[in-house]
Amino acid sequence: SPAAGFSPEKLAAAVADYRRAVDDDEIRGAVLLVARRGIVVLHEPLGWRNKEAGQPMRTDTLFRMASNTKAAIATGVLQLVERGEVALDDPIGKHLPAFDNSKCQKITVRHLLSHTSGLRIKTLFLSPLRMKSRQYPRAPNLQLEVDRFADVGPAVEPGTSYSYNNPGYNTLAALIEVKSRQPVEEYLERHVYRPLRMKDTSHRPPKKKLDRMAVVYERIKSAAGTATKKTADAPPRWKIRFDQSGKMRVPFVRGSGGVVSTSSDYLKFCQMFLGRGTLGKAEVLKPASVAEATRPQTASLYSPEERKKQNRFYGLGWTVRPNGVFGHGGSEGTYAYVDPRHQLVVLVFTQSPGGRNPRDKFFDAVVNAITDN
Repeated sequence: SPAAGFSPEKLAAAVADYRRAVDDDEIRGAVLLVARRGIVVLHEPLGWRNKEAGQPMRTDTLFRMASNTKAAIATGVLQLVERGEVALDDPIGKHLPAFDNSKCQKITVRHLLSHTSGLRIKTLFLSPLRMKSRQYPRAPNLQLEVDRFADVGPAVEPGTSYSYNNPGYNTLAALIEVKSRQPVEEYLERHVYRPLRMKDTSHRPPKKKLDRMAVVYERIKSAAGTATKKTADAPPRWKIRFDQSGKMRVPFVRGSGGVVSTSSDYLKFCQMFLGRGTLGKAEVLKPASVAEATRPQTASLYSPEERKKQNRFYGLGWTVRPNGVFGHGGSEGTYAYVDPRHQLVVLVFTQSPGGRNPRDKFFDAVVNAITDN
């Protein structure tokens, strides 16, 4: 690692901090990956992918990426923009007729990508989903469910506020389906994953790979005032949220989450963004599209005073920091950081949300370990 311009001691200290979190059962398991200028300098599995079965975490473990899916959806939409099939400032109703109504006429594609649409629907989809019937023989499916958002419409004037919203990204997945005339997972496989050789990335993990899935653990919130020290008769700290069966939260592929991937595959996706849309011979996006995705789209919503206090803005599918670092997390415990200034990708993948996860501290420690700035 000195060759890549890192202090090995400082990198080892950063990893040791995560190992402590695993030993203290704050995290069940993690995969840490650091790549600089396209060279992997650290790829470390820690703890368990399935504690009960005694299966250790491995570098090729499959993770539920949850909202790390959003950057892939944004990539698909930006490809449609590059082809002239959609414009970022088109009203969504121009492409999805259900939204061509008085409530939704001001919502644009850019608003959906940057969580500024004014939508405030709190769930992934409206509940209950439409069931198969004479009227809806193909229910439930993505496009049918997305059309229902148009009846609800925005709660706030579009373009005036930021509020993170899953239905907005499910709407963008429907946009990809309508414009490409194929299921969103097939579109992304053909135009994003396959060109980048992301061979372990899918929206429905194949049966033969299920044993590589990490169990998703959910932290049990301890009752107020009770000690959570590890003693023989202490209450359990974790419950299983998802086992290794690969079952998804809804019966169709969506845009707000749902990707399953590995640290090695997601590194390729991040390296493509670091390479301004290109990785090796694969040109996935144009540099202008990457610049648009990783620029603080929401900065203009704040006054100059507020803006100075904001440490994060939203781009298109990415969270953007004022120092140019962009990244995104997933609710099941994954996080990706991309730092163009240092030509750095840092991935911290866990599947045990709710405990102490020192990921920002780890990223800062990695930057601090660089010796050849």
